[in-house]
Amino acid sequence: MHNELATIVKNLPELPGVYRYFDKNNKILYVGKAKNLKKRVSSYFFKKQESTKTKLLVKKIYNIEYSIVNSEKDALLLENELIKTLQPKYNINLKDDKSYPFIKIYNEHFPRIEYTRQLIKDGSQYFGPYTSLYQVKNLVNLIKKLYPIRNCTLNLSPKNIQQKKYKVCLEYHIGNCLAPCVGYQSEIDYNNNINNIKAILNGKLSEIKSIIKNQMHEAANELNFETAEALKKRLQFLDEYSHQSIIVNPKLNSMHVFGYYEKEQKACVNYLFIKEGYITKTKQLYFNNRQIESKEDIITMAFIEIFGTDEIADEIVIPFEVNTTFDKNLKATIPKIGDKKKLLDLANKNAKYSLLKGKNIQQEKSNRLLATVQKDLKLNALPTHIECFDNSNFQGKFPVAACVVFKNGKPSKKDYRHFNIKTVIGANDFDSMKEIVYRRYSRMIEEQQALPQLIVIDGGKGQLNAAIESLKQLDIYNKVQVISIAKRLEELYYPNDPIPLHLSKQSETLKLIQHLRNEAHRFGITFHRQKRDKSTLKTALTNIDSIGDNTAKKLLQHFGSIKNIQQANFEELVKVINKKQANNIIAYFKTKTDNQ
Repeated sequence: MHNELATIVKNLPELPGVYRYFDKNNKILYVGKAKNLKKRVSSYFFKKQESTKTKLLVKKIYNIEYSIVNSEKDALLLENELIKTLQPKYNINLKDDKSYPFIKIYNEHFPRIEYTRQLIKDGSQYFGPYTSLYQVKNLVNLIKKLYPIRNCTLNLSPKNIQQKKYKVCLEYHIGNCLAPCVGYQSEIDYNNNINNIKAILNGKLSEIKSIIKNQMHEAANELNFETAEALKKRLQFLDEYSHQSIIVNPKLNSMHVFGYYEKEQKACVNYLFIKEGYITKTKQLYFNNRQIESKEDIITMAFIEIFGTDEIADEIVIPFEVNTTFDKNLKATIPKIGDKKKLLDLANKNAKYSLLKGKNIQQEKSNRLLATVQKDLKLNALPTHIECFDNSNFQGKFPVAACVVFKNGKPSKKDYRHFNIKTVIGANDFDSMKEIVYRRYSRMIEEQQALPQLIVIDGGKGQLNAAIESLKQLDIYNKVQVISIAKRLEELYYPNDPIPLHLSKQSETLKLIQHLRNEAHRFGITFHRQKRDKSTLKTALTNIDSIGDNTAKKLLQHFGSIKNIQQANFEELVKVINKKQANNIIAYFKTKTDNQ
């Protein structure tokens, strides 16, 4: 098990949920359920596996994702739906169309009640799913004992009852039915019983439990202990019974659900896709630098990523007001109560746990990486703050430099700095490096900022020695450690050591140093190009009589490019500058065109 995987396993929550294993290519291998995610997943890696299939599976696991749910039952239901949707290679025993039973209340006069595994859109109401057929049978039997319900398939329309088409059957004589077929029970009375049954199936059990308790006490007082014991078992059954799950809820149509959690400049969005009442997809999206974006912007960015897929729904459930006008057919809902609120709460809960655990995982990965860097580079302190310098110029012109900052192994872009070279003429990388290192740390000392533990110089021994001169001038040479990286062979140079250090190309330390160097180069080149392009454009305009720097800047801001200025007519130009300047520009570009 590689280090990152071990960190994920270590930080799994001890809660019920579903875990998903992925290989190196991010291909799904296995979906599993757990009463305790941490214990279940850990058992794959820290217990001896007898099964050959499991041993092969464990060898291929490269990454783990998980979703928290509210109960072990919900974990079982979500596992089933994700297996059907994702079809993982190692879930061979559950790739069939396994479905769990529901309780169905028919859409008809004097509704029947039965259990079924098929959901048919015929206007009937479905409750469940249930993870045990035994549980469903017990529940249906209990309901029928409490409320006599017909089990025949007769068409009990008012017309048929009025015409006396039917006769009472054995079910009436043994007390299982009150014979609505012959008018002995009114439809209003029957439907009152149905409403009570729906309340039970929705988890509203207090009233019915109170009735059973009273019956049990009466039976005990009358010394009818067998009846009292039977009633006690019914009461225990109701105590164990939980109402329908939100993981599979036939009352819900297809919808997108976005949960949100933020902490300490980081945010996580948890996405659930509900298809015909089933959760068929779940995904986490992470966002750093939370202070730059509002929470509304972050949710919008999540929309962009999610809606690039082919998942289609009519409704989007969101935790707060967000602009959803990008799709006028999409109904936006911020639920306060009900099943949609429960789904949103579940998404919010997953976002929270993912961010908090993810933060721990990232911190541990960062600590491990920095410890490796400290060991490989023989540093005195853990390099939580690293800075890297790079110079850039074009044939000695437009010399600039860049300093990039990494904190805890990650770029800290708000701390990046550009430098215009002020004291050096021409292409002199050594003196340029000496200048920018001096300027950078003299200012940090003046402002009493914390110095980095490691300074990386892009270049060989010459650039390194130039940087060392400035550090000595500032009397901080013994307070920081400095190295350089030479591009050709990726050699690392140390002060006063002519022999460079060569690290493996697979080394995490080398990869981090390369990342620093490449980021400094990118940042410096971008600034250099901007400066060069700006100067070139301004020069082309300031060659024109009566056009100075400010006028050139104004023209470029308005037209966007030299080409657009050249193509502009007199009327367009005089909206920005005076008539004389406009005539001079037209004459200048006409002369250039005629001479070509």
